[in-house]
Amino acid sequence: MCLFRIDYQELLHNSSFCLVPRGRRLGSFRFLEALQAACIPVLLSNGWELPFSEIIDWSKAAIIGDERLLLQIPSITRSVDHDKILALRQQTQFLWDAYFSSVAKIVLTTLEIIQDRISSHISRNKLMWNSLPGGLYILPQFSTSSAEFPFYYSVLGKSPSQEFTAVIQAVTPLQSQSQPIVKLIIAVAKSKYCAQIIVLWNCDKPLPLKNKWPSTAVPITVIEGEKKTTMSGRFFPYDVILTDAVLSLDEDTVLSTNEVDFAFFVWHSFPDRIVGYPARSHYWDGSKGRWGYTSKWTNEYSMVLTGAAFYHRYYHYLYTYYLPASLLSMVDQMANCEDILMNFLVSAVTKLPPIKVTQKKQYKETMMQQGSKTSRWADPDHFAQRQACMNSFSSWFGFMPLLHSQMRLDPVLFKDQVSILRKKYRDIEKL
Repeated sequence: MCLFRIDYQELLHNSSFCLVPRGRRLGSFRFLEALQAACIPVLLSNGWELPFSEIIDWSKAAIIGDERLLLQIPSITRSVDHDKILALRQQTQFLWDAYFSSVAKIVLTTLEIIQDRISSHISRNKLMWNSLPGGLYILPQFSTSSAEFPFYYSVLGKSPSQEFTAVIQAVTPLQSQSQPIVKLIIAVAKSKYCAQIIVLWNCDKPLPLKNKWPSTAVPITVIEGEKKTTMSGRFFPYDVILTDAVLSLDEDTVLSTNEVDFAFFVWHSFPDRIVGYPARSHYWDGSKGRWGYTSKWTNEYSMVLTGAAFYHRYYHYLYTYYLPASLLSMVDQMANCEDILMNFLVSAVTKLPPIKVTQKKQYKETMMQQGSKTSRWADPDHFAQRQACMNSFSSWFGFMPLLHSQMRLDPVLFKDQVSILRKKYRDIEKL
């Protein structure tokens, strides 16, 4: 007799359909096994109430059979086409990861469902629960309309607004009209997509007089920070931000109007992601058994720093009210890593990397090392702190959410040997 040893887990992962008969109690452990393995559950338990059926549309992830008609199951499964099988398997993976992959997620999902019952006027709808990124990343206090979030534009057939709000972090006194922040404000204000400019005044010196700011065609709002050392304040969901897109800027960022316009154009196609210029990466340091942070120029990156980046305003709300106070306090105490934490958050939510746009010839850090000695980029402890942040953040998330990418988006005809008159974003190549 020839006996074959079959690995059960391998068999599950290699199967498209998994039979889930009635269990001894209210449910069946085979059901969760099938979800975890991306195997489509074929339920054979009449009258069984599926977990979280109040908010989960199980018809998108499972096949409901009739235990009295077992002989029809093979023909039912054979009638499912390949595209449908792929969609069902993808949904099993989403539901497993979002709601069932840990006891903590099961408990949190239960509590959030109860919360939605209690506060039915500010609750999540089924689209939010049944599509990426999942109901646990959706804070209904922000909005109960799916159209207000960056994740559902394509599903709803909508697109983000055609304007953005620039938010500039100011930490040095305004003493002359030749300072980088003045040049930055003028360049950003010239963008036809700019609705307003907000300056977050986190400087120890008093607010400059109104006539010290440059005259622009768009309104400039100056908000004085309550705590001058609060780095997370740049991601606070200020009520004055009304546009879907936010352009986050450091005061010494060097950008042309063409660069701003092109980055916004790209973000408009990827509204759930961070889109910007200065890129960084992470790596696993096997010798030290920890995550590392690098600023080396390579073809691969996993972060786009928020000193010059677009993202959806919902991430301000998520950063402030979803992340634990311990992480925010850590960032504020070090006056560092708020940009890394935002990248962790967005990648954890979307399961996607950020998007880098056209390479700049010089970074802000290079300029600051040559000039200002008071810059935090010139601080020798700055890099070590960012290494520590990487590991603290990944510890809280329970995994490393950052993903590497080699994609860079350039304007059409960028660097091509054609007439400059044929190029829409002409100034980018002059930098």
